Parts: sequence; C-alpha cells; structure tokens
Amino acid sequence: TMRATTTTRAMTARASARGTAAKMRGAAKNARAIRRVETRAAVMINATSPAMHEKSEGKKEHDASMDNVLSIILGGGAGTRLYPLTKKRAKPAVPLGANYRLIDIPVSNCINSDINKVYCLTQFNSASLNRHLSQAYNTNIGTYTRQGFVEVLAAQQSPINKAWFQGTADAVRQYLWLFAESGCEEYLILSGDHLYRMDYRPFIRDHRAKNADITVAALPTDEKRASSFGLMKINEHATIIEFSEKPKGDALKAMQCDTTILGLDAERAKEMPYIASMGIYVFNAKAMEQVLQDDFPEANDFGGEIIPMAAQKGMKVVAHLYDGYWEDIGTVDAFFHANLECNDPNPKFSFYDRNAPIYTQSRFLPPSKVQDCEIERSTIGDGCTIKQAKLKNVMVGLRSTVNEGCDLEDTLVMGADYYESLEECDPASLPGCTPIGIGAGTKIRKAIIDKNARIGENCQILNEAGVMDKDCESEGYIIRDGIIVVIKDAVIKAGTVI
Repeated sequence: TMRATTTTRAMTARASARGTAAKMRGAAKNARAIRRVETRAAVMINATSPAMHEKSEGKKEHDASMDNVLSIILGGGAGTRLYPLTKKRAKPAVPLGANYRLIDIPVSNCINSDINKVYCLTQFNSASLNRHLSQAYNTNIGTYTRQGFVEVLAAQQSPINKAWFQGTADAVRQYLWLFAESGCEEYLILSGDHLYRMDYRPFIRDHRAKNADITVAALPTDEKRASSFGLMKINEHATIIEFSEKPKGDALKAMQCDTTILGLDAERAKEMPYIASMGIYVFNAKAMEQVLQDDFPEANDFGGEIIPMAAQKGMKVVAHLYDGYWEDIGTVDAFFHANLECNDPNPKFSFYDRNAPIYTQSRFLPPSKVQDCEIERSTIGDGCTIKQAKLKNVMVGLRSTVNEGCDLEDTLVMGADYYESLEECDPASLPGCTPIGIGAGTKIRKAIIDKNARIGENCQILNEAGVMDKDCESEGYIIRDGIIVVIKDAVIKAGTVI
C-alpha cells in the first residue's frame, strides 16, 4: 500500500510538472508571437531598423560589386584598316606606346575597375595575342577565393555553327554558351582598338540604378566631329530614342540633344550638343541572350543592328556620359598620331597615372642605353641601344637599336622581339646580312618601323614626293595616308631611297 501511494504521488508530481512546463512553453510561444508582431510593427513604423539597415547594406554591396560582371573585348576581324601592322598579328596585339600592346588598354581598365573576368574574341593571327595575355595577366589576376582570368577566344567550328565570326554580335552569339557558364549577370562589351582610360564602375552602377537592359557609353562631341560617329538622341530620362550613323546636313542637325541630362555643364553642353556611341556597352545577361538568340538571330553587329532594334522593340536602352579622352586608333593614320601625341609634355592620354596604371607583360629587360645623342620630345622603351643619333618626336619601342648618324623625326619605331648577337649577323663576316635595327647614317621621316625590321646603312625613308597610298609590300614597305610603314621582319637594303 505504501509503495502504491508513493507511486501515485510521484505520478501526480510528474503530471503537475508536465502541466507547468506546458504552460511555460505556451507562455514563451505567446511571448515570441507577440515579439514577432511587435518587430513587424516596428519595421513598418521605422524603416531604418537594424534588420532593414542590414538588408539595405546588402543591396548597396551588391550594387557596388563587380563580381558578377564579365568583360568581353572584341578583337575585330582581319584589321584591314591597320594593315600591314596586322599582317602577322591580331589587331589587339599591335604594339603601342613603346612598352605596351593595344589589348593592355581595355584589360588594364578592367583591372583598375575591379573586373577580373575577361575574354578577348578574335579570329585572325591570335598566337602572339594569346602568348602576351597568358604571360602578362593570368598568373596574377584573381585570388584563391575570387576567380579571375584573361583569355583569348578564337573563332572555331562547332556542330551548330561552322562559320567565321560574321560581326561583333555574331562573335558574342557563338560563345554565349561559355559566357553563361560564368554565372555573371552583366556583360561589359569593349573594343580592342580604342585608346582611353575609364573606370567602368560608375558606368555599370548607372546601368543598375536605371534598371536598364542595355547601357551605351556616350561621348559628347561638337558639330565638326559629330558626322564621323554613330550618333544617338536621348529623352529627358537619358533613354535612347534615335540612332543615326554618320549623318550629314539636316540629318545631323536633327540629332542634337540636351547633353546636360547626362551631367554635362550648361556651357559645355552648348558647345557639344551631340553624343556619339563609343562602342562600349553593358548588357544584362538575360537581355543579351534574348536579343542574340530569340529576337534578332540573323543580326551580326551591335552598333548598327542589335542595339537600335532592341530600342525599337521596347527594351530599355540608356546612355551614360563619358567625358574624357577617347580615340579610335583602328586606322594607320589615327594609330600613328595617337602614339606620337603621347610624346607631348601634357598629352591627352598619358601612361603616367599612378591611380590607374596601364599594365603589361613583365619582360625583365635592361635599362636603355643612350650615348652621345640629341633627343627632343621622344619616348624610349626598355632595353634599347641608341648611339650618336638625332631623335625628334620619336617613339622608340622595346629592344630597338639605332646606330651612329641616324636622323629620325616624327617616327614610330616598334623595336624587336629578341636580341640578335653579333655572331648571328655580322656584316663583316656574313656579307649581305643586315642586322635588326636601323643602320648607321639612315634618315627617316613620318614613318612606322614595325618589329624586327632590318634597315641597312645610309637609307633615306622620307616620302619627299608626298605619296598618300602605295603598295610596295614585296619591297618591304607600304604607304598609307602619307605614312611609310616598314613591314614586320622586312629587310631594307643599304642605300635604299623611299
């Protein structure tokens, strides 16, 4: 009986405890529910609560991040406008500014803008371009936790498409499957033959802020230059409503717009009432897939077809102002003058900017050696040897050799890919061999000397007759726009007069 009574009391106590615990859990549950209601009410009343602030900060961080941006540099086709500089190399691989190559400009802009996923599309002579990019960037772009790369994508056949790239848009279309694998939300489309320095971050943030499908970089320009560009017209919201390719006369006048909408001050807006497309775009990834695969599968060009048709179809296409130096150097004349303008005391484009440097391959060359020379307004790259020569407004590239008595003016010397020893080409022991570089006593005016050229002694490369265009490729040179271009690896025999 005592054991039964004890058992009954224990059971009663446990039941009472369970009841009490259940009441406590119920009370706690009710308290949590009340707190959730109070929290929701507080959030509704006070939008700056910690939770909302954290969410807002997360959105700001996403809007500022470049992790989801993929850069696609269009290397161009055969580069006929730059021929013969593109005879043995892709256009983006053409040497620039003594130490660099054209591709270094957009890649450096990407790196300085915290964009580290970069593809370069090309279909001609891509070997030197691929070698340069792999040696210059792929060992030091990105981190263990943040993937980065700079790679060349050449035209290739596939079961779906067996054709070459048919244009800028078609080149991107053929590799959309690869771009999609990156998981990036935005594609930054760049050109490989422009000279400029640009931070792409404000450009991309503007694209996000306006919730645009496509954003086009716009260059303000005056009436004198406007007819040389593809022009755009915008409304009061910076949405592009009209396109016109190199208009003249009344058609040009009709393309005037209020450029203060993009942020230009009133005085400069009056001087520059036109905006030109720079050939630089930001696409939402989904918008890119839609226009290239679904809406316009036969269109092959971004500037002339895809973007105007996307605007007509109702996509949100907006303009973003770039108010700085920009130059299309896709022709021999533009390339020549843009290089030599870098020699000016205060050039429009300078490689000397510590905040936004232009990167290139580390070649570990010795310092240049200059002996008994007269040099005026010139730039000399790494590893050169210049002896008892006169240089005026000359750009001298890597490993160049300029011998005694040479007189160079308004000339771009691209240099050499390698050093040549005396034993390899000594005219004394190897008659008829012309060493790499510019031979003693040679006079050159308004010329481009491409890499590894062998110019003999006492040559006269002057074009005194003022010939504008002449094809003498079999003799080692071509004249374009009045500029003599000595072809890469060419041999100009001693005493030659051009």
